[in-house]
Amino acid sequence: MNAVPPTFRPRAERSTAGANATSMRWAALSEAGKVVAMLAGVEPEAQDAQARNFPALLRDCPHWRRKLAEDAVADLAAMMEPGLSTLLAVNARGADPRPAASALWAEFVEARAAILALLPPTGSMGPRRSA
Repeated sequence: MNAVPPTFRPRAERSTAGANATSMRWAALSEAGKVVAMLAGVEPEAQDAQARNFPALLRDCPHWRRKLAEDAVADLAAMMEPGLSTLLAVNARGADPRPAASALWAEFVEARAAILALLPPTGSMGPRRSA
């Protein structure tokens, strides 16, 4: 008889699954942000090293920071998904999406900055890497 429940996964595997989901969500949010910026009629900001290396930096965070950042990314995704679909629907109907897109863009930029502020500072060499 097997005493290990079928849904058991080692702790390392569980944290990797969460990190992968957050990493994919972060990439999707970056792309969604570019679309919102386009609809707002503004030039999207170039992605800095901290935003680009977010998944690696998040992996090196203490657990409490990682959990806060993962929750914040999920919250930002929950805000962006209906906002972006609404903006696309407005644009498809021929209405001007710029005022609403500008508001969503400002919220996105502030939320992204708050999430990145949760990460520990890095040097000019980027995130810590180990073999």
